[in-house]
Amino acid sequence: MAVGGAAYLVSKAIRKTRVVAFEDLGMEAIREFQVENMPVTVAVDSTGSSVHQTGPAEWRDKFPVAVA
Repeated sequence: MAVGGAAYLVSKAIRKTRVVAFEDLGMEAIREFQVENMPVTVAVDSTGSSVHQTGPAEWRDKFPVAVA
């Protein structure tokens, strides 16, 4: 996942690109990227597990918030 300034860093890691499908859609085409040293975290893996669910749950267990 990458937004803002991080997206700029990711763009610098792309070495080669090719359209795989739907070339007529321009920016919405499906592309294959060849990357090198790409500084990102996988947000959703091939099984559908999302870091947006697992991450907060993992840290909540390690650092429970006291309820007043």
